[in-house]
Amino acid sequence: MARESGVKLTQKVVSSALPRAARYDLWDRDLSGFGLRVEVSGSKSFMIRYRADGGGRTAARRFMTVGRYGTLTVDEARRRAKALLGSAASGDDPAGVLSARRKEMTLAALVELYAKEGAGHLKERTRRYSLARLSHHVVPLLGHKRITEVRVQDIERFIRDVAAGKTATDTKRGPRRRIVVRGGIGAAGKAVRDLSAVFSFAIRREIITNNPCLPARKPPNGQRHRFLETEEIERFGQALNELEREGASAKGIAVCRLLALTGCRRDEIAGLQWNEIDFVRGRLVLDDSKTGRSIRPLSGAAIDLLAALPKTKGSPFVFPADSGESYYQGIKGFWPKVIKRAKLVGVTPHTLRHTMGSIAASAGEGLPIVGALLGHANHRSTSIYAHLQDDPTRRAADRVVQSIAAALDRKSPDLTKSRQPELRDDEEEAQQDLFAAA
Repeated sequence: MARESGVKLTQKVVSSALPRAARYDLWDRDLSGFGLRVEVSGSKSFMIRYRADGGGRTAARRFMTVGRYGTLTVDEARRRAKALLGSAASGDDPAGVLSARRKEMTLAALVELYAKEGAGHLKERTRRYSLARLSHHVVPLLGHKRITEVRVQDIERFIRDVAAGKTATDTKRGPRRRIVVRGGIGAAGKAVRDLSAVFSFAIRREIITNNPCLPARKPPNGQRHRFLETEEIERFGQALNELEREGASAKGIAVCRLLALTGCRRDEIAGLQWNEIDFVRGRLVLDDSKTGRSIRPLSGAAIDLLAALPKTKGSPFVFPADSGESYYQGIKGFWPKVIKRAKLVGVTPHTLRHTMGSIAASAGEGLPIVGALLGHANHRSTSIYAHLQDDPTRRAADRVVQSIAAALDRKSPDLTKSRQPELRDDEEEAQQDLFAAA
């Protein structure tokens, strides 16, 4: 982590401090020990540093968060920091006192502290989902326990309870909004990873000394990385064609086709903006993907589809919402209809992303190419497709997508005669739940 000094922390300096590849600190020139921490995500917090026991080279160095920028102004943070630093110079240990007090806090209070001060480095979308899982799973089951009392057996019981669906809910909020919380092995795995991050944050803050999640037995990876076979892609395309003839949502149909032709994540397509499409170079330039800024090559089929879409005056989105200024959200309700029509049980939008990866790897494309197609931030994510590389011959990314496009448009057998099991009404509704993992 980079540290810089010699600046006067003013409103202008703080507001203009931009995020970097790694978090960094700016220390005030006038008030020694007063600083600003800038996270990779762009969130900013005021902090102090001092020596315990009134100072001295051998005294332990303490760091303490004063408050977040936005909650506190620069002047308010400076006054608070001055008071705390004065107290420390007199022999007090404000960080130590706070740490001792925090050792008695409940896990629910720690989650709240993590949301305010510990999750700022996460991408906004990741942060939102992580905090939601903590709120829906961790707080109801473990929130009442003191953080110093949480043991390995508590974590393992928590995993079993979430996997068994103990925290699963389906709550209606108003006429058009529902909050669906899934249980199962996958949900348990994600929730315990989020909880482990909370405990790691508490260790960094010297609130606790160990993370009970680390030695706990974790659930197996619930993701099966399902891929669509060619015949399944054909059924998917046929379902879209049938719905299109019946007058179904043109936006929903276009989003589904683009998901198949790009390997992008659901929200990357649903929230796509025109300025993110580079028609000249044939690529998407996504400034706010799950992994940060990401450049994705586009096939000719995807470019043709995008070029044919109408533009809505006054909206930056390729798929604007039917009302308001946001982007199209109807894919959440449209997707189950497509999957039911195609008789593809358990298929999510993310399945199409895995399908792109599997076809590319099976065609002999190297992992760097597969990663470029999918916008992976590292090769570890791409490695799940490594076992599919049977053919050493490398083909162009456009060739990979052409095979998907051909299957989407190919005539398929009558879907009503498919040997695949039909989705029950409750299974169609359950497709909504699968979106949490997409």
